[in-house]
Amino acid sequence: MIDRTALADFLRHRRESLQPEDVGLSRGPRRRTRGLRREEVAALAHMSTDYYARLERATGPQPSEQMIASIAQGLHLSLDERDHVFRLAGHRPPVRGSSSDHISPGLLRIFDRLSDTPAEIVSELGESLRQTPLSIALTGDSSRYTGSARSFPYRWFADPAVRAVYAPEDHTRMSRLYASGLRELVAAQGPASRAAQLAEALQRESPEFRALWDTQEVGVRPTELKRFRHPAVGALELYCQTLLDPDQSHRLLVYTAVPGSESYEKLQLLAVVGAERILA
Repeated sequence: MIDRTALADFLRHRRESLQPEDVGLSRGPRRRTRGLRREEVAALAHMSTDYYARLERATGPQPSEQMIASIAQGLHLSLDERDHVFRLAGHRPPVRGSSSDHISPGLLRIFDRLSDTPAEIVSELGESLRQTPLSIALTGDSSRYTGSARSFPYRWFADPAVRAVYAPEDHTRMSRLYASGLRELVAAQGPASRAAQLAEALQRESPEFRALWDTQEVGVRPTELKRFRHPAVGALELYCQTLLDPDQSHRLLVYTAVPGSESYEKLQLLAVVGAERILA
């Protein structure tokens, strides 16, 4: 059963304890509010300000599990805090581990400071949980995908059109990488896992994946250098650095170019092109 008063108190306390810089927002010159504004939390949680304000006033309806998950992420709650707010809202906390989409506050704080860099947070199955604007400009908006298509390795085999942004000479190795990685996940998580479901679906849908799966190859590792072919700026060579959250098996991928290189200049141009597309 929902405890509206306790939920309201907890949400208000967490909102007031956060500063704009903690969640990647600008403070502004005339800020008087202690902590975040309600409308800022509502925007971070992808809901209306009125709905969120009613929760803080203990007058709103019981929020759904999806709503609570969005609020927990917007407020940068830890896993323990997320579980607590689920219980206050009258829901059982979600499972922890690699199947969870909840991003740790520490990883989010780093991500929020990478607005001028191509970066994304991905799950163990290659599902994009967050993308910076420059990441979207580079490879497209992954938030539009649902179901199995949320997984990039799945899209790589089921929808080869996604390969257009990657250098053709790297496609064969990337196919081996994704097949190998999925096989290792199935072994680690078991035959009832989502990884196993994706592998079974791809064996039915992709002859290429089926042939690679039959080779039993494991241990293929990604290269640091990534080569892209962008329709607006052309070829880019970027270096990918990875930060792992061991509790959730989430990875923060950050793409950089060598300063002064042609790819560095193209990345600056892509930032302008991406902003123009958003404003168009």
